[in-house]
Amino acid sequence: MSAAAVGSGPPVAIVTGGSGGMAPGIVRGLQGAGFAVVITARDAGRLAAAAEAIGGDCLALASDARDPASIEGLVAAVLARRGRIDVLVNAAASSTPIGGAIETVDVAALIADLDVKVGGYLRYAQAVVPAMKRQGRGHIVNIGGLTGRSSDTLSGLRNAAVSHLTKVLSDELGPAGITVNAVHPGIVRTPHLAELFAEMAHTENTTPAAIEARFVAEIPTRTILTPDDVGALVAMLAVAARPTITGQSLTIDGGYSRGIFL
Repeated sequence: MSAAAVGSGPPVAIVTGGSGGMAPGIVRGLQGAGFAVVITARDAGRLAAAAEAIGGDCLALASDARDPASIEGLVAAVLARRGRIDVLVNAAASSTPIGGAIETVDVAALIADLDVKVGGYLRYAQAVVPAMKRQGRGHIVNIGGLTGRSSDTLSGLRNAAVSHLTKVLSDELGPAGITVNAVHPGIVRTPHLAELFAEMAHTENTTPAAIEARFVAEIPTRTILTPDDVGALVAMLAVAARPTITGQSLTIDGGYSRGIFL
């Protein structure tokens, strides 16, 4: 697959959360589809290291999902350097679960979490949409997560809200030729997952390998995803020549989630 060109130069994708564990696979998927990629996150040092590790046509520009002026500056810089924005992949988020006894839930932390992921996704969309409208097309992909489909942690609110935001944006932006979809990954092999397995192993007095084997046994395909698996799905949505898939919440989890969604 390759991206359809609009104007001169390679198509351009912005990936937020660019220093996170999922970003390298998403970037590689987009690069393989012909995109020049700009990754962005708050920490400029970590971001630069991520871009260097990924390689290829990958530019690192820092921005803060909580700061509209920072985001507008990012978009202006991308347009000045690349002249276009074809795809936005929203992947900036905290990986810290928020839950526990309702009497002790840190409401301020929950609101801050929603501000980064849901508010941040909306702010980045607001900033890129004018360029996409001028071009007559564009694709926005919002990375969510399966916690939005369960009551395990209160912070799953962020992913339920991502699905709602995605549908609202798709309705509004469809007439402009802009698609908006959500991708909800299941268990993905990232540094965060390794930390989680190690923490669970310590609590249960066992090994990370034993914890992993328990999770794998619950996945019908017996496979833990890689960031590149997620990147392949994102790239498929990013290269669509016609706006036929939009407003959808797409799960990629090897069959791990058992719900039936029509």
